[in-house]
Amino acid sequence: MEQRPELPLPQLHAFVVLAEELHFGRAAARLGIAQPPLSQQIRRLEAKVGAPLLVRPPGPVALTPAGRELLPAARQALAALTDGLAAARAAAAGRTGTLRLGFAASLALTLLPGLLRTYLDRYPQVRLDIREMTTAPQLTALRDGSLDVGLLREPPSADPDLSFRTVLTEPFVAVLPRAHPLAAQRMVAPAELAEHPFVLLPREAGPGLHDRITGLCAPRVAQHATEWQTVCALVETGLGVSLAPASIRRIRLKGVAFRPLAATDARTVVAVAWRSGDDSPLVANLLETVTHPG
Repeated sequence: MEQRPELPLPQLHAFVVLAEELHFGRAAARLGIAQPPLSQQIRRLEAKVGAPLLVRPPGPVALTPAGRELLPAARQALAALTDGLAAARAAAAGRTGTLRLGFAASLALTLLPGLLRTYLDRYPQVRLDIREMTTAPQLTALRDGSLDVGLLREPPSADPDLSFRTVLTEPFVAVLPRAHPLAAQRMVAPAELAEHPFVLLPREAGPGLHDRITGLCAPRVAQHATEWQTVCALVETGLGVSLAPASIRRIRLKGVAFRPLAATDARTVVAVAWRSGDDSPLVANLLETVTHPG
């Protein structure tokens, strides 16, 4: 087994200060102690080393060859400890490390950009591992520990392993080919959409959101697509119509029209999710930023 020297840090600190001052009185004053305790610290360190480290009065205080050899190593050890303590405190406060964050693609159009800017302004040394994922894969990744925090739509009503906090809600809109007859209306009733072929996310991508949409209009699904950008592109080609969160209106396609829904005040829920009992300061800081972004 490797033998490591037992050199108490107070003795190393006292030695470095005395080596810089080369005067027992000034060194003791810097350390905030009397001269006798300082002399005792140095003698104990010399006993550990097995050689004098300083030439003492009546002549001027000076480093011996052993002292000159020890000084750089002592300074390095103290600096490394200072750096290590700072790094440990930063990690404990969630100011360093890597946070793995999942997000639903549609949130890149609303919540995500501002949240990331604020979080990185507050914690610039944190590395973000950002992953675009639909709701169901996020929930799986959170449970198996490969994701720390998720931003998702329509979380499950209860999960023994996960905690959820609602971040925002938003209404739904009808997504229509611009030449579609319903696009001429100011508002569209969900029942009117149900009369036309539908482009929809597959249920396995996000069961909660899928069920919310099918509960509004019982659609005839003609085509599935896992991303809203693709849904809108398929609607533009005339393959069908769709229902989507209102933020999807920020996807600009010339051949697509978005219309508010009539006869319903249904809204989709966006939530932040994390493992229950996770005491990571990185997670706590992200949750605080989501809750208090200003």
